[in-house]
Amino acid sequence: MAEHTSSSITIEAAPADVMAVIADFARYPDWTGEVKQAEVLSTDASGRAEQVRLVMDAGAIKDDQVLGYTWTGENEVSWTLVKSQMLRQLDGSYVLKPAGAGATEVTYLLTVDVKIPMLGMIKRKAEKVIIDRALAGLKKRVESGE
Repeated sequence: MAEHTSSSITIEAAPADVMAVIADFARYPDWTGEVKQAEVLSTDASGRAEQVRLVMDAGAIKDDQVLGYTWTGENEVSWTLVKSQMLRQLDGSYVLKPAGAGATEVTYLLTVDVKIPMLGMIKRKAEKVIIDRALAGLKKRVESGE
């Protein structure tokens, strides 16, 4: 069974404002770092992304992937890998919880499995770096009000 990595951060904004940034895939290249291109391929009946193509450049790993998204209520989104050149598995989620006056706790959970052999310890370290960068970028983006 694959192990997952998770981390949380508190963002000074309402959950709806945080989710609006998470759902705005076209702007991912502006704040995520590793995402160089993002294209929504299909949407659900509510207009939320169902499948998104992402072109990633994370240094040693460059990938063109398609992720399938599932939206649960207003405060949770999860994704799973549909296709990739480099990855066997990429499952993740953002879960948002109100955290006092106008703040939101965001928990990011990620499971990655690459097609090339990699030690579990190195893979988990890479997952942690991806999560920490994403959460820091999300916080900066949301709190800047852009």
